[in-house]
Amino acid sequence: MSQEMIARIVVILLGIAALMFAIIHVMDYMKFRKAGRAGEEKEGSPVLFAISSAVINFFDTLGIGSFAPATAFYRQFKLVKDQVLPGTLNAAFCIPVITQAMIFITEVKVEPLTLVSMLASAMIGAVVGAGVVSKFNVKQIRLYMSIALFAVVLIMGAGQLKLMPVGGDAVGLTGIKLVIGVVGNFVLGALMTLGIGLYAPCLALVYALGLSPLVAFPIMMGSCAFLMPAASIRFIKEGAYNRKATFFSAIGGIVGVFIAVKLVTSLPISTLIWLVMGVLLYTSIKMFLDSKKVS
Repeated sequence: MSQEMIARIVVILLGIAALMFAIIHVMDYMKFRKAGRAGEEKEGSPVLFAISSAVINFFDTLGIGSFAPATAFYRQFKLVKDQVLPGTLNAAFCIPVITQAMIFITEVKVEPLTLVSMLASAMIGAVVGAGVVSKFNVKQIRLYMSIALFAVVLIMGAGQLKLMPVGGDAVGLTGIKLVIGVVGNFVLGALMTLGIGLYAPCLALVYALGLSPLVAFPIMMGSCAFLMPAASIRFIKEGAYNRKATFFSAIGGIVGVFIAVKLVTSLPISTLIWLVMGVLLYTSIKMFLDSKKVS
């Protein structure tokens, strides 16, 4: 099966997931308003949620992530109650993340076996690996991953400065590298259940295996896009999310995604590598600081 056909099938599946989520959310939101409960979510205006989401998802598309900055923003201005924060984060950014994945999978060439196997391994990791990684020491994981990401930054920097031959422009993996990629993404999918984002580690994994940095975008976004709808729908059915924040954040988030995608796909690979280095350095520092907060 051709790469175009595989990409089309993946995009169709993502579209179905997005449609299911949107229908369930809109029906719940309309029922909520019809019941006269809109006053329960008086904090924050629709414009504020839409604009903030556009900015957050712009940087999310660059690989920074959305949950951490959104959490800080919502708490700083008391826009979303803590008890519904996890559900709101998942639901509010579900459509923007699916949009990211659909665009990058369509625009960026990735060898079909590499794309499908790494997407599947992340999903399986999140489901099967959850019970295993829940027993891990979160503090140590964050510390080790921060060191690993920092090491990748140094290696990438050395390559950019022509101090050592590194990097690559491949669009697919074979042999042992494919095995490492699949196993690595399985682990990253499992670690997501501990609140460790997949984007930056996936960027580092892809680069270390010799793939083009641009190839990481459809892989990392596709991995999360297939996971988020199921989690978001569960939160919706439980009513454990902020409906207004979700509705208007989804709209604004899509705008931010389209702007960022145009930026990323138009950058020369050399410039993109510097951008990726910035994302990895930011994440490395954040993980290191987070490791100090966990007892």
